[in-house]
Amino acid sequence: MVISIVKTEYIADYRIKFIFSSETEKQIDFSVFLQQAHNPMIRQHIDLQLFKSYSIKYGDIIWNDYELCVPVWDLWNGRI
Repeated sequence: MVISIVKTEYIADYRIKFIFSSETEKQIDFSVFLQQAHNPMIRQHIDLQLFKSYSIKYGDIIWNDYELCVPVWDLWNGRI
C-alpha cells in the first residue's frame, strides 16, 4: 500500500496532526526528536517559526529545500 500525507494541521508547539491517504489520522510531537538531534540542519527547526514553515510536497512533509524531511511510513506508524 502506498501511503501519502493528504493534509496536515499545526496543533501547537511541535505537534502536527497528519491525515494520510489511508484516512488514518495521527498527531505527532516532534519536540523530543528535535531536542535530541545532533545535526545542526535538524536542530535549527527548534526555532518555532522555522518549524511551522513546513510544506507538503508529493505527499511528504518537508522543511525548506529538504533540510528536514521525515519518512511518511514512520509518521503513519506514529513515530519519528
